[in-house]
Amino acid sequence: MKVLILCTSENTGGAAVAAKRLMYALHSIGVEAKMLVRDKQTDDPHVYSVNTSWLTTKLNFLRFVAERLLIFLCNKFSKENLFRTSIANTGNDLSRHPLVQEADVIHLHWINQGLLSIADIRGLIRSGKTVLWTMHDMWAFTGICHYSGNCLKFTEKCFNCPQQPAHPFADLSALTWEQKKKIPQDRIVYVGCSKWITETARHSELLSGAQITWVPNPIDTTWYYPVDRIEARAHFNLDADKVYLLFGAAKLTDERKGAAYLKEACRILKEKHPELDDRIELLLMGKAQEDILGYFPYPTRSFGYLSSESELVKAYSAATLFVIPSLEDNLPNSIMESMACGTPCVGFRNGGIPEMIDHKENGYVADYLDAEDLARGIYWTIAASGDEAIRDACVERVKVHYNQQQIARRYYQLYEDASKRIQTMKER
Repeated sequence: MKVLILCTSENTGGAAVAAKRLMYALHSIGVEAKMLVRDKQTDDPHVYSVNTSWLTTKLNFLRFVAERLLIFLCNKFSKENLFRTSIANTGNDLSRHPLVQEADVIHLHWINQGLLSIADIRGLIRSGKTVLWTMHDMWAFTGICHYSGNCLKFTEKCFNCPQQPAHPFADLSALTWEQKKKIPQDRIVYVGCSKWITETARHSELLSGAQITWVPNPIDTTWYYPVDRIEARAHFNLDADKVYLLFGAAKLTDERKGAAYLKEACRILKEKHPELDDRIELLLMGKAQEDILGYFPYPTRSFGYLSSESELVKAYSAATLFVIPSLEDNLPNSIMESMACGTPCVGFRNGGIPEMIDHKENGYVADYLDAEDLARGIYWTIAASGDEAIRDACVERVKVHYNQQQIARRYYQLYEDASKRIQTMKER
C-alpha cells in the first residue's frame, strides 16, 4: 500500500508536525508513505513540494495572496481575523500529479492557504483514490472558520460568520459552505485527532452523511523522552533550584493561545503565594515580540522558536511544568511532547486537552476561562512536581495512548477498510 500525505507545510504548525510524524509512524510498520507539501523546509527525501520551479513557487505565492486579499477586502480592509478563516478558492489541481497517480491512499491534513481549493479536493475524489481527511481544526465542517468559538451555525448552515461578517456584495461563509456541500462526503473518511473534534464534527450538517472516526496523533518516544533536569537546565544556563513555567505557541500573542489568562493566573499566584516570588520564572517558546518579556509579573526569558527536536526535549525537560491556557485547541502536540519528557501540564478544560491530561495524576485541568483555577492548578503542580510518580505518570500516558506504531496500525486498518468500501462503490 502506498500512502500520500498532503499538507500545506512540512514542519510549520501543529498539523504539519503531526502529519510528518504519521508518515514516519507508517514507515515504522512497513508502509510506503510520502508527503507532498507546498512549503518544504528540509532535505527529507520522503517529502516533496508542489513548488518545482521558480514559476510554480510564484504561482503558489499568488494563490495564497489571492485568497487572503479577498478575505481582506470582504472584511472591509481590516486585518482582524485575517488568518482565522479560509475560503479555499484557489489551489493546485493535483489529480494528475505523479505522486497522486501512484498512491493508493490520499491522506489530507491541513491543506489551506493555497495548497488545495475545494474544487481540487473534489478532483482528488474523482480520481478514484481512497481519500482520508484528518481534521486538525474545525475547517473541514464549518463554512470558513478554523475554530467556531461559541458559534453553532455549522450545525445547520454557515452564513454571516462572526469572524468574517457578510459583505454587502459577498457572504464568504455562505458561499464557501455551498461549495463544500458539493464534496461527495460518502467518498471521504474524516478522522478527528481528538474525541472532542470527532463528536463536534458529527453535529455538522455539512458532514451529515460522512463516515467520521477518531485516531489521535502519534509521537516517537525514542525522540521525546525525559532528560535529566539538571543537565537540561545547565544547557540553557538556568538555575537548578528555580521553578520554571514553560509556555509555548507558534505565535505567543495569538489571542486563542490564552496569554492573557496566564498573565492573570500569575498575578493571582503572586498575590496568594508570595513565598514563591523569588523562585518562579517563565520560559517562552515560539514567535514573540520583545515586549512580551515584560508582560508577565514574573521574570521571563524566551527560547524563541526551537526547530530542533533535541532542543525541544531539553526545554520540556528543564521546565517544572508546561502551561497551556488555550481558549480553543484540538489535540496539542505540545502536551504529548511535554508529558513524553516527564513534565506535567496545566490547561483549561476545553477541546481535546482534558482527554490528554488526567486531572491531578499527570497534571491539572482547570475550569474553562477561570484564571483563578489556572493559578490553583499551577500551584498544585509545582507542589507535586517533586514526586517521581507524577513524572512517571506523564511518560506512561504518552506510551499507552500515542505510541507511534499503535497509531500507525489504526490508520493502516482505516486505509484498508476505506479502500474496500470505495472498491465496492465502484463495482455497483
